Amino acid sequence: MRPLPTTRVVGVGSFLPKQVLTNADMAKMVNTSHDWIVERTGIHRRHIAAEGETTSDLAAKASIAALAHAGLSSADIDLIVLATATPDRTFPATAAITQHKLGITSGAAFDVHAVCAGFVYAIATADGLMSKGGHKRALVVGAETFSRIVDWSDRGTCVLFGDGAGAIVLEAVEAGSDTKAKPSGILATALHTDGRYTDLLYVDGGPSTTGTIGRLRMTGNLVFKHAVTKISDSILQACARAGVALDEVDWFVPHQANQRILEGVARRLNLAPERIVSTVAEHGNTSAASIPLALDCAIKDGRAKPGDLVVIEAIGGGLSWGAAVFRL
Repeated sequence: MRPLPTTRVVGVGSFLPKQVLTNADMAKMVNTSHDWIVERTGIHRRHIAAEGETTSDLAAKASIAALAHAGLSSADIDLIVLATATPDRTFPATAAITQHKLGITSGAAFDVHAVCAGFVYAIATADGLMSKGGHKRALVVGAETFSRIVDWSDRGTCVLFGDGAGAIVLEAVEAGSDTKAKPSGILATALHTDGRYTDLLYVDGGPSTTGTIGRLRMTGNLVFKHAVTKISDSILQACARAGVALDEVDWFVPHQANQRILEGVARRLNLAPERIVSTVAEHGNTSAASIPLALDCAIKDGRAKPGDLVVIEAIGGGLSWGAAVFRL
């Protein structure tokens, strides 16, 4: 039997809306303060999509940046897997709309919905399709406009979220063609969902229930409790499947939910803070977009280099969570 190809990251890109909402701005909207927000979340500011600026707009711009970084064009892409909880429309998929904006007319394009864990799920999905489905190059995108579903009167949630998009280009590499000393590409993933906890983080609307968009609702203290343990366990599971030890990992690129969650996971796994990529102060929680946004920052500023071992992880509504291990 012919060995299955591996998939490796060959490009990264991101896009943030121009409008910035600082903690001082938030204090004018709800009963809060800069210090209160920073102490509890680590967030200083977040970006907000302009009127008429859609999730697919952000996704397309992040994808263009990722393609440029990879030295490729839209014509090279035959798969788009887009993670979002804030689609342009109920249907068609925001991935299809993004595909059209990129001028691509062939291949597959579809959405993955696992909320904040969506990008991890999207990478695992694209990796599986490229290993067995014959796709050569994929855009894996996380894009969100959470400002459209946040309850701006609820200080417990509205201070957390921002808008943005990040993308990576994955390329299928024939088994045996990678001449590097250590295998590159996606090494392992670990995905989980437990629907018993749907009421901890959800939107109180939908086409088949209320017929409305709804607004985000969260029981923050319980989400925090589950996040630290479940994320830690998924990291350990993914690393075990990849055959790597935690101390071999160069960079941990987590979902940027809350600085306290990042620090809680670091303490639980005894991870050095300098190995954790944190952008939560500048971006807030951008849900499925947060991992590729952070990864793009780490690569573009020179921290993460070719050959580095990276672990990504996230938890979101569902509750759904997971981790992935790959070498750049």
